Amino acid sequence: MTAAPSQNPQPVTPLWPTPVPFEQELCGLVLDTAPRLFAVVHVSDEGTEVADGWVVAWGIADGEKSACIVSVAGQTQMALTSPECAVHLFAGRPGITARLVWLAAPGAAALDGAEAA
Repeated sequence: MTAAPSQNPQPVTPLWPTPVPFEQELCGLVLDTAPRLFAVVHVSDEGTEVADGWVVAWGIADGEKSACIVSVAGQTQMALTSPECAVHLFAGRPGITARLVWLAAPGAAALDGAEAA
């Protein structure tokens, strides 16, 4: 018995995914697990023509469970249970509001050419 010729002359493409290069996997891992960067700012005279604002601390948040901050002057460094705790720590001055400002989540990652040995 002879098999009939295929009605589809196109070669069959495998259904399994093409392997992702290891470097691309590493960059994806970094993007998926990257902490978020935020600033604690003070705002005075909010809602007026003379409103002003300045950064008082920078922070890094690891999901919703922890954050570390350092004041702009570098004199204060703390590990906190959440970024919102930083707002409470820098609040309390009359006429000044403390707020969080989040930097955008990273959208790309690249390996450094100078790899550590």
